Amino acid sequence: MDREMVDRLRAEADPEEYGRLLALARRDTAAARDALAAELTAPARPLWARELAACTLGRAGDPRAFETLVFLLNHREPARCAAAARALLRLGDPRTARAAAALATNELRTSYALHPVRLLAALRAPQSAPTLIRVLDRLLAGPVHHWQVARACVDGLGALGDARARLVLLAAREREELRAAADEALRRL
Repeated sequence: MDREMVDRLRAEADPEEYGRLLALARRDTAAARDALAAELTAPARPLWARELAACTLGRAGDPRAFETLVFLLNHREPARCAAAARALLRLGDPRTARAAAALATNELRTSYALHPVRLLAALRAPQSAPTLIRVLDRLLAGPVHHWQVARACVDGLGALGDARARLVLLAAREREELRAAADEALRRL
């Protein structure tokens, strides 16, 4: 169980309802997973309940969590994004890389791209390096306001070790904020 998520959700949840869902999340049975999956589609359920259900199901490898986890990966709250990214990584759904790439490359949502970028690097999928190269190249083409996202791209490209990233990493070296990370990424290529 993701302790950080559990503590964060406790603070925003109705105590009785929270206790009921947490008990379901701690049980590893088909009936408990079915009850958690019902939380994902039940009308008027609070976001904290959907997050707890989706992250629990994702960690259990239950594909019913996929859509909710992708929604949470694109949320404005970084803690929700991080929890969703961890659950998506554990879920192992083949659609995850495509969804993360779509979120990372959405120019209107760049400020929310940090966790999709990190997830792509962790997935090591065929589209991971090309997507990170494209995102970093776009960020470097203008005034980079999203240094965290650019840094995550640089770090991810270094971790992936894909030689196709050499040119964009050389360009990243020209930015003071990215120079040290780009040098390290280039060394790892």
